[in-house]
Amino acid sequence: MKCLTTLLLVFIFSMNIFADTVSDKEKEALIKLYHATNGLQWKIKWDLSLSVSTWYGVKVENGKVVALNLADNNLQGELPAEFFDLVNLTNVDLHKNKLQGELSKAINNFKELEVLDVSVNEISGAIPETICELQKLKDLELFKNKISGELPLEIGKLNQLEVLALFDNEIEGQLPHSIYNIPTLKVLLLNSNKLSGNLSSEIVNFNALQNLSLFNNDFEGEIPKELEKLHNLSEMNLSYNKFVGEVSKNLALLDSLNMTMFDQNRNLILLELNAEKDITVITEN
Repeated sequence: MKCLTTLLLVFIFSMNIFADTVSDKEKEALIKLYHATNGLQWKIKWDLSLSVSTWYGVKVENGKVVALNLADNNLQGELPAEFFDLVNLTNVDLHKNKLQGELSKAINNFKELEVLDVSVNEISGAIPETICELQKLKDLELFKNKISGELPLEIGKLNQLEVLALFDNEIEGQLPHSIYNIPTLKVLLLNSNKLSGNLSSEIVNFNALQNLSLFNNDFEGEIPKELEKLHNLSEMNLSYNKFVGEVSKNLALLDSLNMTMFDQNRNLILLELNAEKDITVITEN
């Protein structure tokens, strides 16, 4: 009986060791990340002589690196190519660091990724089209960087996305038509960019939308009345754009700046209210 107990303990111990051990490729990817981002200057450093599972911010499950949380840890420099070998990641949080360079096209290696937060850094360049291949992505936060270029045309392929926060960047161009194909969106924050063009009436597809912020861009045309059909929408700011025409009192009250727009001379104006639209919306089913 004693022998059996000993064997059982040895088995459990060996299983724990196995679960704690990641592949050489994943370990090497983490080490490359450490050195490429000036690990010796991190607020909380890694002891590379210890097991990977002991390293700060690294979550290991069944011998795989599944999460990385190094937020506000003074990472500096660019993400190395090997970083994208961490193909089992479901959650990446690197916000509030000093990361530079562009997001790699190899980001499509992260097939299991659900959360990507690289906000409040110095990331530049355009968002790679390959990010649209991350079918499990629910939360994409890249705000307060130096991201430029246009939004990926196929962004609508992210049909599980709930949060898209890209504000305070230099993104330009029109909203891709495909974006209206994401019915799961709850938070859409695109304010303080250089976006232009019209809002489509297909915005009505955003059934789950709770927070919409597009202020301080160059959107134009009329504000689609379909916005009032979004019954979950509780926060909105469309001001500081070039929208024209009339707007209902309902929408004006929902907008935190009461629909303050720029005219052709960049003077601030208020959109006119149309009381009739309030009545129409109330009587609709």
